[in-house]
Order: sequence, then C-alpha cells, then structure tokens
Amino acid sequence: MSIAITVMLIIHNYWFLYIPYLTWLYFDRHTPEQGGRRSSWIKNWTIWKHFKDYFPIHLIKTQDLDPSHNYIFGFHPHGILAVGAFGNFSTNYSDFKELFPGFTSYLHVLPLWFWCPAFREYMMSIGLVSVSKKSVSYVVSKEGGGNISVIVLGGAKESLDAHPGKSTLFIRQRKGFVKIALTHGVSLVPVFSFGENELFKQVDNPEGSWIRTVQDKLQKIMGFALPLFHARGVFQYNFGLMPYRKAIHTVVGRPIPVRQILHPTEEQIEELHQTYMEELTKLFEEHKGKYGIPEHETLVLK
Repeated sequence: MSIAITVMLIIHNYWFLYIPYLTWLYFDRHTPEQGGRRSSWIKNWTIWKHFKDYFPIHLIKTQDLDPSHNYIFGFHPHGILAVGAFGNFSTNYSDFKELFPGFTSYLHVLPLWFWCPAFREYMMSIGLVSVSKKSVSYVVSKEGGGNISVIVLGGAKESLDAHPGKSTLFIRQRKGFVKIALTHGVSLVPVFSFGENELFKQVDNPEGSWIRTVQDKLQKIMGFALPLFHARGVFQYNFGLMPYRKAIHTVVGRPIPVRQILHPTEEQIEELHQTYMEELTKLFEEHKGKYGIPEHETLVLK
C-alpha cells in the first residue's frame, strides 16, 4: 500500500509531497542498519497487549545472561509470520524486560522492507532493523554490552515448511550468523518457539510438487516466500486469515560461549555451526514434552 500510494503521488504530480520524502528516504537509507529509530510510544500501544494475550505468547528463560555482553539469539522456527519473535522481542508487553534486565533487543528482518516508503518508519518505530551483515555487526559491537540481535535464521524459505505438527528448520546452510559471532566474540543463544507452526494451516506443498517449485522460484526472485496459508475468521472458525488461538511458548536456551577470531576459517565456522545445531536440538528435546509435542516427534534440520 505504501508503494502504491507513493506511485500515485508521482503519477498525479504531488511533487511537494513525494520529493521531500524521497529526499529524506535517500539520506536516511542507512538508519535500518544502524540500530533503527524506535518509538516507546508505539511499542507501548495497547493493541500489542491484546496481541500478546490473544494466543497467548509466553517467554521462558532457562539461564541468566550477563548484561555486560552482547548476544545473538537464533530464533526458530519462522512459522508463517514469526509471531513469537515479534510479540516477545519487539513490543513492550512481553516479559523480556523482567527476564533480561539491562538488555535491548533488536529483531532483524529482510532489508527490502525498509525500501517501502512510510511503512519503513513504522517498522523501525516498533524496533525492527535490517538483517544485513552490517546491521547485525552494528548491534553486537556495542561497547559495554546490553544488546541482543534476534535473527529468525530459517528466513522466508523456512516458512514454506511451516505446517502444524511439524518441526522442520532450514539451518544447515545458514552460517553467516556464526561468522559474525566469531568475528565479534559474541555468544550464540538458540531460541525455540513452541506453537509457532500451529497458528495457520498451509496448502500441502511437498518438495518436488508444482506448488513448491513455483514458491521456491518466486522466493529466489523476490527474496521473500509466498506460503498459501489460512486459519480462522473473526466470527467463525472455518476459514479466514486470522491466526488460530494457540499458545506460543518461546524458550530461550543456554548461551554458547564464543571466542573472538577476527578472521575465522571455514573449519572454525563449521565447528561452531555444528555446536549450535546440537544445542538447538537439545533445547527442543528438553522442552518439547512440556508444550504438547509427542515424544516421538523429532527436529528436522535441512
């Protein structure tokens, strides 16, 4: 909508509106990679309290973190809309401040969203920043610590595997966050959000099907996925785009200490990446029984 409105302003030659804003957009283009521009007023909107209570969304801590250090939280799974990541780490109505005093969280999203006029301002105001290497490095390099980069590691591709009752993660090829952690000496923390994949149903799209083939091609072209999902309506439960009212339990695991290596080798990156996947699997296995996942269900890492 923001892009459409901008195009209409240009077509109808409302230059006194679009020229100043586009000029501002050009000079402000680096802000999403420099910590953004959050607004306490918007993060405190009452609607976010209702958003949290609707599912409801819970945040669970397994170990204290040192506020004199910075951390990278690897959030899993993406689900359709990464509701747990947004509810817990972008609004001021989660238990984040109580559980992690002295920390500021930064939820990283696709850089392309920050090229949407006006919408980018809203995104930054709620605490969202770019997921580019430069952006993550900016957050975790803060002197004195106290910053947490939250990255939904599976990204758009993982949303295509977000089916109820399944726990499939796209992680084996995601190693950029490991290199950043090594370069800055920042501890990695696996985070698993139980219930994330239960909020929507998705049209069956197994790998190799024509639907999945089209989705994969569109994802490569546009940078974001187009899962064909549905859930409930506002006044009926049969069909709609409103998510099901299913509890989300986002469990923050134990930190993985990382020694700073300014120029890590491929072997060092691979070793830490393997350790991260092992810790993530342990986190899932330790807590799955508490949140309704059958004992025979295992984590699938792709």
